[in-house]
Amino acid sequence: MINILVVTHGEFGAYLVEAAESIVGRQDQGVRFVGVSPRLSVQEIRERVRKAVEELSGPDGLLLLTDMPGGTPSNLAFPIVRDAAGVEMASGVNLYMLVSAFNHRSGMSLHQLRDKVLADGQGSIRDLRRLLLSGNRC
Repeated sequence: MINILVVTHGEFGAYLVEAAESIVGRQDQGVRFVGVSPRLSVQEIRERVRKAVEELSGPDGLLLLTDMPGGTPSNLAFPIVRDAAGVEMASGVNLYMLVSAFNHRSGMSLHQLRDKVLADGQGSIRDLRRLLLSGNRC
């Protein structure tokens, strides 16, 4: 099973994991989040991310999700995983992406899961007024 690490500003990642688990069920293993807080030094955050990556790296791989490209979570995590084998990283995490990751992490390769999560996240961004008034369904 592919492990998942969510690195976000503040406790956003914790709330995303909690919400996704309320939809698809508790993820008893292989899921962790790291919150980036101004109360922590950059070195403390790097160490927390490094430790989580080390502990979650496994034979099936690790998908690291951050909240926004160019943000502190992405900027601190990328150097840690840049050259790591079996680790993929995606940014812009939203609830739909995490639900997709939880649903498919045991049935896909790491690269397939990364691509699926990215496609599902992009596809979940919709103009609901236009969608629903056109007679389509979500």
